[in-house]
Amino acid sequence: MATIEKKSFWQQYGSLILILGGIIVGALIGAFAPTVGTTIKPIGDIFLNLLFTIVVPLVFVSIASAVGSMANMKRLGKVLGSTIGTFIFTGLIAAACVLVWVNLFSPSAGTTIVMSTSEVSEAPTAAELLVSSLTVSDFSDLWDKSNMLPLIIFAIIFGFCVSACGGDESPMGKLLNNLNDIIMKFVGVIMFVAPLGLGAYFANLVATYGPEIVGDYGRSMLVYYPLCALYFIIFFPLYSFLAGGKQGVKVMFKHIFRPAITAFATQSSAATIPVNKEACNSIGVPEDISDLVLPMGCTMHMDGSVLSSIVKIAFLYGIFDMQFTGVETYAMAIIVAILSAFVLSGAPGGGLVGEMLIVSMFNFPAEAFPIIATLGFIFDPAATCLNSSGDTIASMMVTRIVEGKDWLVKAMAAKKTEQA
Repeated sequence: MATIEKKSFWQQYGSLILILGGIIVGALIGAFAPTVGTTIKPIGDIFLNLLFTIVVPLVFVSIASAVGSMANMKRLGKVLGSTIGTFIFTGLIAAACVLVWVNLFSPSAGTTIVMSTSEVSEAPTAAELLVSSLTVSDFSDLWDKSNMLPLIIFAIIFGFCVSACGGDESPMGKLLNNLNDIIMKFVGVIMFVAPLGLGAYFANLVATYGPEIVGDYGRSMLVYYPLCALYFIIFFPLYSFLAGGKQGVKVMFKHIFRPAITAFATQSSAATIPVNKEACNSIGVPEDISDLVLPMGCTMHMDGSVLSSIVKIAFLYGIFDMQFTGVETYAMAIIVAILSAFVLSGAPGGGLVGEMLIVSMFNFPAEAFPIIATLGFIFDPAATCLNSSGDTIASMMVTRIVEGKDWLVKAMAAKKTEQA
């Protein structure tokens, strides 16, 4: 059974403290020395460009390697289909909840951030996104960050082909896994300068739009954090009931808090995998299911991120004085939220990838990125808590589909036999 290494306060929170510190220092520079704030804007631009250049290889390699490494798992087809279906199902539920919530409680109400709608080009409709944006006409177009959806589809198909030709034991499988490790290191290097880059970008933002921008995120926190609490209290028990009846709810509450607290404290889905694994073992989830669902959930099961993505989208609509209404707008928001959650990674900076996807697909100007990036850092503890602790519940739901409705009774009986 995996053991959890105790980390110091700085190891757990140091990165977040430095990033938030950089943003605060940048805000102070922009507020009290606006000339300096605009002067150091190129530093922020360089950081933003580094992030944009790593998006395409990050998305392709992470998805292709994850799918390609499934070659030797038992019941791959049924488990994989159930896993993806469960992730999409809970993601859609989360999206529906947050759409209702942001219409009741606008995250941008009372904001003093005002940007011109002339800066926003017209976003594609949901139909255009699903039809004309599914593919590209030339292979080289796949490597343009504006074609993220075709790249994701291509990576999934490529991963299945790698799986069919030997999986992670094949030369290509080994290459993809090694490239994935390298790219994660590369992201870590970029994130090392994140406090400086985001600080410089935020300094220019405050210098341009005024120091009052700093106080405009409180409303979003009051909208987002209670929503996360309600989702945890209402839908986690509901999902557990679907997975294992009343007994499923009971064992969920018995084992969910350790993963939830670990995720909230570390803000890392990857760091929570060992704790989720222990929870799944204690509940009785078969190992071949948890071994697949938990790593995939680390990058694909992102209910908390879906909630935060739509809050961010609604916030941007508000500051650009656009109406966040209409079936097409909602459909587009759900699609982008789920896609941005699916390309997130357990590695540092994964949230920024999703935020760049939001800006790109809604055709917001680059100035929108640091605004929702700041929201992302504020939302991250609660989002990661829902994302990661939800992986254990997703494992229970997949087990219900694969093993049948009596799986929990059999698992508990087997544990009693072991203990006897």
